[in-house]
Amino acid sequence: MTTSRYIHGTGDEERGRLGVMCRLLDPGSVREIALSGGERIVDFGCGPGQLSRALARASGRAVVAVERTEEFANEARRLARDAGEASLLHLRIGDVHSPPLRDGEWGTFDVAHARFLLEHVPDPLAVVRIMIRAVRPGGRIVLGDDDHSALRVHPEPVGFARLLAAYGRSFEILGNDPNVGRRLPDLLAAAGAQPVRVAQVFFGGCRGGDAFPDLVSNLGSVIAGAKEAMVGAGLVREEEFSAALGAVRGVAGTPGAAIWYAVNWAEGRRPPR
Repeated sequence: MTTSRYIHGTGDEERGRLGVMCRLLDPGSVREIALSGGERIVDFGCGPGQLSRALARASGRAVVAVERTEEFANEARRLARDAGEASLLHLRIGDVHSPPLRDGEWGTFDVAHARFLLEHVPDPLAVVRIMIRAVRPGGRIVLGDDDHSALRVHPEPVGFARLLAAYGRSFEILGNDPNVGRRLPDLLAAAGAQPVRVAQVFFGGCRGGDAFPDLVSNLGSVIAGAKEAMVGAGLVREEEFSAALGAVRGVAGTPGAAIWYAVNWAEGRRPPR
């Protein structure tokens, strides 16, 4: 079985970064899914579970959330408990290639969802096929993922282009695709679903906006979390990495600075019987 290969690790800094990212991105993600209420949802690769709980609030039903690592699963439980929302999360520990769904659950969910998962697996098509099996005939498969080539920072920090190229290459060395977001409809179709809609969830801003410090912090932490993969593989020298990362973080104080990015989003339907 081929497992997920998550480049950023599961330490305290990464768990904190994901919390910031979810606060910025989850409202747009929930808006795109446009739940009508009452849907049975399974969330693949839920991480610390913030988005899973947001989906549960929108649907009015607890979400079955699948997470591979004990570190993220424990964080998901803690955050849900602290928020008084433990009942919204039915957490299952397991790999998305062999998800811990019960026999009677397969083919019964209204929505199977995954965000920032397919870029971390060498065979995303296999995962999408499993997601299709999880939903009922006519059920929805919702995918959100990165196309890192779309990221723009202006004014561009010194060394950023080389750093971004090394970051993408570090994914490829693991057998993953840093630009899988552009392939989402194709993956749905190849897996046997009918693609019905694509969109983008904007994830950017400019200096002067309330969210900009968090956006810069998130970008810096994303890069910092991949340092071992990038420097260890000889894709960039350590001193070059540190200088470029410092320049990225310095964008927070640059007049007129902006980060332009969007998460690619696609929805498919399982064919009716």
